[in-house]
Amino acid sequence: MEYSPIDQKNLRNIAIIAHVDHGKTTLVDAFMKQNHLFRDNQDEMSETQILDSSELEREKGITISAKNISIRYKGYKINIIDTPGHADFGGEVERTLNMADSCLLLVDAKEGPMPQTKFVLKRALEMGLKPIVVVNKIDKKLANIEKTISKVQDLFLALATDSEQLEFPVYYAIAREGKIFKEMPKGDLTVPNSVPGDVTPILDEIIASMPAPKGDPEGAFQMQVTSLEFDVHTGRYLIGEINRGSVKLNDPVILISNKPGKEEKVQGRVRGLFVKEGMGWQAITAAKAGEIVAITGIESTKIGATICDINNQDVLPEIAITPPSVRVKFQANTSPFLGKEGKFVTDKQLAQRLEQEKNLNISLDITNNGSNSFFVAGRGELQLAILVEQLRREGFELQLSKPEVILQNIDGVISEPIEELTIDAPEEYMSVVTQEVSDRKGEMINIENEDGQTRFTYKILTRNLIGLHRSLMNATKGEAIINSFIAEYIPYIKQPELFRKGVIVSSETGTALGYSLTTIQDRGKLFISGSEPVYEGMVIGINNNEEDIMVNPCKARHKTNVRMSHAEVTIVSLRATIPLTLEYALSFINDDELIEVTPVSIRLRKKLLTDTQRTWAKRKNLTAYAQQQLEGMTE
Repeated sequence: MEYSPIDQKNLRNIAIIAHVDHGKTTLVDAFMKQNHLFRDNQDEMSETQILDSSELEREKGITISAKNISIRYKGYKINIIDTPGHADFGGEVERTLNMADSCLLLVDAKEGPMPQTKFVLKRALEMGLKPIVVVNKIDKKLANIEKTISKVQDLFLALATDSEQLEFPVYYAIAREGKIFKEMPKGDLTVPNSVPGDVTPILDEIIASMPAPKGDPEGAFQMQVTSLEFDVHTGRYLIGEINRGSVKLNDPVILISNKPGKEEKVQGRVRGLFVKEGMGWQAITAAKAGEIVAITGIESTKIGATICDINNQDVLPEIAITPPSVRVKFQANTSPFLGKEGKFVTDKQLAQRLEQEKNLNISLDITNNGSNSFFVAGRGELQLAILVEQLRREGFELQLSKPEVILQNIDGVISEPIEELTIDAPEEYMSVVTQEVSDRKGEMINIENEDGQTRFTYKILTRNLIGLHRSLMNATKGEAIINSFIAEYIPYIKQPELFRKGVIVSSETGTALGYSLTTIQDRGKLFISGSEPVYEGMVIGINNNEEDIMVNPCKARHKTNVRMSHAEVTIVSLRATIPLTLEYALSFINDDELIEVTPVSIRLRKKLLTDTQRTWAKRKNLTAYAQQQLEGMTE
């Protein structure tokens, strides 16, 4: 299809922002289907979450990376950017908002504004984006439209950077039916498809009241790289909105990054120039300010860098990303089962892959810790778990340390993050929730009850939040909805570690046998079942008591010539094991333990595998502690 150039005044770049699961990707589906991006007989017409195309996004049911599409409507071109809603992927939101001039803020009509709603709106308003509010899921049985709009208005009052941002249009939507209304529709909306409608009201609002891009089309070319893609035929795409000027095929350009410690200058030519038409990239020969383009021909992976006219090297400020709060040490696998289940097992292979991730994902902070290990820092357990899951699916074997909170030096004071935690759960679980959070020293700041549901709001230290999601989901039988975001940094205060029971550790290497596990399971809960391979130092369960215990899971029944009684022949059934997921493992392990991750398995192990090594290490630590105490007394 021939590309028809578009005037800057007929361009709209709009981001869709919201809390997780409030309907962003579903709304984008409606935009694409109703604007005929697909033929009636194409598979996409019957699909949902079309843009969440990766395996992990489908499995988790969340958007992990931002994506953009374009639609044509009444002579206008509208570039739509779908952003993640989960707090752990806020870095994706922060970088892609740089390509937008306005935003659609989606809010669930029942849940109202949630923690990530506050975070994404704050960033959008700080960047001067003009908002439209869409109250989605108005067909829910317990939808409370008036209360939701009131809370949205309170949010704008708290976050607006100027008075103009307090004026915003409000629309009402049933995104899963592809319907948006300027006025609240009449009738029983809980009956599916009871009212007619489509998405044209919001498209009319976008072209009528949302701003066109502001860049000067006559100035020297300037663009900031906000995203990267790779095509096997055309190479690496450097994607961003043209901030100023114009660019043509074969223009000489220079990429400049002034990020401290990561400075870079790369000259090149525009070998390929592309814009989004629908879901795909279309080759063009020239583009002007305001258009979102992809450029090939420059060998760099620097997100946040500036591409500009070679004779006018004017660099834009680096993209501001909220600093990460949690980090984990990554190392190549060193267990006795090394190389049995993965393709990439060496330090060098892991280092190369993490270096690649470092260039592609600016919301992760990846640093070489020396001794063939890396610290990978992110927003939370989920973001780190997603990276690990990607690595294991690519064939890597690696091991991970216990997550630790990143402290910041603020005005000479060592400070740590504290988060605002929101928990929605049926009121029958009120005592369970309050007990779980108070055990982790959470401070309740609000509680609301409505229609049998309770919303708890807490302030809690990030270090005490690790693992809380898992324990709350277990305690509420999966009915809790848990969200949080970093509210501020406060001076660090030393606290005792959260209590955890001891673990059951294998003393032998071999195959676990049901005979021995029937006895071991009386001493705690197991991670393994019969016939699984184990090695010395591997953690195979949780002890009922506080201390660690050593067991032999490979022990077979002693053979004799004496006939067994009927009672002895009867096989004792093994109890259900604890499923060992990556998220569970990250929240469970102690400082002296590691998580072994392979494409096939997730295992827990002690850092020091033999009992002798651990005994000597313990004595050494006790000796060092005694020496410190003695030095303190003499002083």
